[in-house]
Amino acid sequence: MDSSLAITMSFGALSRTMSPGEEAVFGRSPECAFQIDPDDTAISRKAGVVRAENDVWFVVNTSVACTLEIVDDFGFPSVLAPGRKRPLQGEMRIRLSGNQKHEIVVHAPLTDAPVTEDEPEGQPTAIGASVALTPEERAVLVALFAGYLHEGAKYDPYPRTYDAAAARLRMTPSKVRKKVEYLRTRLTRAGVPNMDGLLNLAQYVLAKRLITKDDLGLL
Repeated sequence: MDSSLAITMSFGALSRTMSPGEEAVFGRSPECAFQIDPDDTAISRKAGVVRAENDVWFVVNTSVACTLEIVDDFGFPSVLAPGRKRPLQGEMRIRLSGNQKHEIVVHAPLTDAPVTEDEPEGQPTAIGASVALTPEERAVLVALFAGYLHEGAKYDPYPRTYDAAAARLRMTPSKVRKKVEYLRTRLTRAGVPNMDGLLNLAQYVLAKRLITKDDLGLL
């Protein structure tokens, strides 16, 4: 087995490592390599399959009616419609919604293929690179966006309210809001666009890995 091309899938206590040429079907059917709750009839009998094409791993939604939720390594969710496929890179999660949430964790190799075609020449964009977080700002961001960083049942891809974040940090809501506004102002001055609203701020700080799941210990 070429470990550089291997993928590992985990569901509860069940874990499986595969090489290109192998595949793993998941769903409610007992024939699946990863059998999800057999009594949860809201899940397709064969909900999807993970397999490689030209040494790149994909998850394919094989259901005729049910969607899958794919969570990338930044914590951002996206919907995978029936019949569609999505490449897998790094640590990602496949979530199935039935009578309850079910989650398969995937560790896939990173490919060397470019993410975009015709990458322009020149220095890479460094917008916002000069803005450094203070320890208090980092804690505030973790309190607001912890839902993106958690796994399993605690995963919740929505910002918390200022009041909820303040309660976790034992701050006043006004102090939390001021910390966010000051950070947002600095990012805007550094050239980062669309810094209005917590959702846009969450997308920026998570994509730039200004906070990660390792920071959950700050709470």
